[in-house]
Amino acid sequence: MDQIGKMTDSAKLKAKQLAAKEKVLERRAELAAKAELDKAKHLADQAEKWMKARARADQKKVAALEKKLMKQLRDAERKLVAQAKAAEKKAEKKARAVKKKLEAKARQITRKPAARRKAAAPKKTPAKTKAKTKATSRKKS
Repeated sequence: MDQIGKMTDSAKLKAKQLAAKEKVLERRAELAAKAELDKAKHLADQAEKWMKARARADQKKVAALEKKLMKQLRDAERKLVAQAKAAEKKAEKKARAVKKKLEAKARQITRKPAARRKAAAPKKTPAKTKAKTKATSRKKS
């Protein structure tokens, strides 16, 4: 009986050892799973922080680009307005010059007929004097 008692004791001991090993392995597995969960959670948190930072940086870049484009648009609009004003001024200046020329022509036309009549009469007299000089030169020879 002594032998049976020892065997039962050793079997109980082996069973307890196996149960303890199983508990240890089970606990290790739990801890490993928990560590993996913590690691995954940490990585997710880091990824979320990175995404937020990336979104902020992208938002800043987009805002800067919008600001730049709005400035370019505003400058182009100002340039077009300035060109339009310059063209308007040029057209007004040209219109004034044309008006001035037309007024000058109108004044000239209203004054010219009297001047032409006076100038036309003396032209006939020099022709007579030439004929007289030729006739007098023939008589002398």
